[in-house]
Parts: sequence; structure tokens; C-alpha cells
Amino acid sequence: MDAAAPAHGALMDSIYRRQKHIYDATRKYYLFGRDTMIDGLACQPGMRVLEVGCGTGRNLALIARRWPGVQLRGLDISHEMLETARERLGDGAVLALGDATDFDPVALFGEEKFDRVVISFALSMIPQWRDAVAHAAGLLAPGGSLHVVDFGNFAGLPSPLRALMLRWLRAFHVTPRNGLADWVGGLAARHGLTASVRRGPLGYYRLATLNR
Repeated sequence: MDAAAPAHGALMDSIYRRQKHIYDATRKYYLFGRDTMIDGLACQPGMRVLEVGCGTGRNLALIARRWPGVQLRGLDISHEMLETARERLGDGAVLALGDATDFDPVALFGEEKFDRVVISFALSMIPQWRDAVAHAAGLLAPGGSLHVVDFGNFAGLPSPLRALMLRWLRAFHVTPRNGLADWVGGLAARHGLTASVRRGPLGYYRLATLNR
């Protein structure tokens, strides 16, 4: 685990210790694009689905309903969020504490590869986000795909509103990753993958997909 991971985990715990109780009720008003990502997973029963940065388990629960029969796995660096996810998912998912940039999937989940890996609004809170994307892409089984949704550049918003949004996100240690499209494209070129990046309305979010 990266030397900075314990400090980052402690920061996430401090943020979510109280917020976890209202997280899902509040985030539905501004974490757009999550359900669009889930609808595009095209899972089959028996597929292994891993969410990196699973938070409260909200997305994993929706994946289970949208794509019945999949095997759910979830990773988060926050003890606080995993506690909430375990309460929600029970025995329906295998959850583990770990750093998105270098976790060992065999040690944590008994799996080396996954059919689907998803990262939903987590990269904007991971300092070494490029490493997290590269690590996730390396976990894809043949025919597998990585699906990322996160904040865009808000280019379609009026300038004052865009500046207000960015300032508000910074207060929660959130930084939109404007280099996501280039990084995903570069990974695809280097590793023989295919990539696509889609812009959400008003540039509010981006959906990136890598396919093996």
C-alpha cells in the first residue's frame, strides 16, 4: 500500500464519519450519470463485478437489481463507508478495505481478474487517480470492461455558476480530473484496449469505458 494511503484513508473517514448517514439522500441531487453507467454494464449472470470506491454500497445494490446473478465485490479506503455498505449489502457482496492504486485482488477477494470494474465519482477524491485507473484496467478479464463516471469540466454552465461549483467541490476535497480522456486513451493505446469517453449534459460529468 502506498505510504500516503493511511493518511488519505483517515481523511476520508473524517469526511464521511457523519456524512455517511445522509450521503445517499444528498448525493442523488448532484452525482449524475451513475445510473447511466450502471445501465451500460451489459452484465450476464455469474459475471464478477468490482466497484473501486464503493462507498455506501448504493451502486452495488443497484447493479444487483439491474443485473441479477452477478457476483459483487467492493473496495473502499474508508472504514466508515464500508461499515455502511456492509449494513446495506449484507452477504450480497464481498467488501474489503484497500487503496485503489495498488490493492491485491487475490488477497482481498480471491480473484485475479474481473468481468466489470466500475469507479463512480471516486477518482476526483483519489490523489493518484491515474494509478487507480491503470490498476483497475489491469484487472480486466478477457472481454471485460472498466466503466468510470466522474465530474466533467462544467463547460456548459455559465462562468459564475461553474466557478461556484468548483469552489464548493474543493471544500469536500473533490477535484474534477480534466485529463481523464487523455489518460484513458493513452492506456488503451499502450495495452491494446479500446476506449470511449462520453460527455454528459453541460459537461457536468464524463463517462469513460475501457474494453479488453
